[in-house]
Amino acid sequence: MQPLQPADTYTQTVASTSQPADEQAPEAVYDTEPRSPTSFVCDPPPTIAPSPRNSSLADHPIHPTPEDEKQKMAAAAVEEIRAASYVGFDSITQQIEHKLLKRGFQFNVMVVGQTGLGKSTLINTIFASHLIDSKGRFDHDEPVRQTTEIQTVSHVIAENGVKLKLNIVDTPGYGDQINNESCWDPIIKYIKDQHSAYLRKELTAMRDRHIQDTRIHCCLFFINPTGHQLRPIDIIVMKKLSEVVNVVPVIAKADSLTSEERDAFKIRIKEDLQYHNIRLYPIDHEDNDEEETSLNERIRGIIPFAVVGSERNVIIEGKPVRGRKNRWGVINVEDERHCEFVHLRNFLLRTHLQDLIETTAQIHYEAFRSKQLLALKDASSRPAAGAPAV
Repeated sequence: MQPLQPADTYTQTVASTSQPADEQAPEAVYDTEPRSPTSFVCDPPPTIAPSPRNSSLADHPIHPTPEDEKQKMAAAAVEEIRAASYVGFDSITQQIEHKLLKRGFQFNVMVVGQTGLGKSTLINTIFASHLIDSKGRFDHDEPVRQTTEIQTVSHVIAENGVKLKLNIVDTPGYGDQINNESCWDPIIKYIKDQHSAYLRKELTAMRDRHIQDTRIHCCLFFINPTGHQLRPIDIIVMKKLSEVVNVVPVIAKADSLTSEERDAFKIRIKEDLQYHNIRLYPIDHEDNDEEETSLNERIRGIIPFAVVGSERNVIIEGKPVRGRKNRWGVINVEDERHCEFVHLRNFLLRTHLQDLIETTAQIHYEAFRSKQLLALKDASSRPAAGAPAV
């Protein structure tokens, strides 16, 4: 792929409104260069007992090295000083909250899976709203899509004064052909094109204060509930996707499996993921504390999430709940004994929403950005074709 190629035009069902991302101020630069040793030539050094540290003039304790300066700065930063009276900088959290609430938040989620696995229904169930219509085939006579399409729907959801702009990227046609070779290419290309578009805006001389972020923060990958193991195409696509986006696998329509079948299926899926070295989200960071690390371990123990989606209400013990009714009984999607929908919803929205956004920017986008800038540097360093050699 050539660096910074313009993004292709995609089918978009609802035009999204601009929701910029914050810019980070540049880090301060401190001058910690050591004084030149020649400035001490006129004055002989004092007599000091020989030791490894005092064997070099540059290491003399009277003239600290840059490393010593850094250690002092670090020690000063750790020291806590209490103000003699109230200053008021503790209100910075309220200032940040006010700005964020005014600006709103943005979350971009992609769903990937075969037609008929309930992708649209699950999204509507997670956000408790009808946000996206099914893109599947409603009639057996309807022709199968020959290529994977990319369709985007945008909504603004409000809850307790917090506004969330939600971009849902659907991929109808994926995996529906007899020959599914390279059916994942349009998906990978779309994800990379969003990185490329964001990078172009970053490198613009007169860039916007807040850049609209269309980068995919989470990809829900739907696994067919066969009860056996992952298909080869699932392994290939998840491995490729995990290199460019946060992948969260889910077992679709888990109510088609018994509890024993579901548990055995999850074990085989985990074995396949480990054998093929597929790195899924969540990803541990160096700055994670013990609580965050423990939470991630618990989530990894549940993945893949066995879920059931439903937009309909059924009556259970006189109370309306979202679920599905069949001849064997009623399935409550929010009952942890029936499926793991609650774990998935809490994971996506209540514990890891911000981390999904940060991981996209700090890991996946930074990796793409580094490759593109290195490619630009290499291209600019090569002499132009036909130019005379110097």
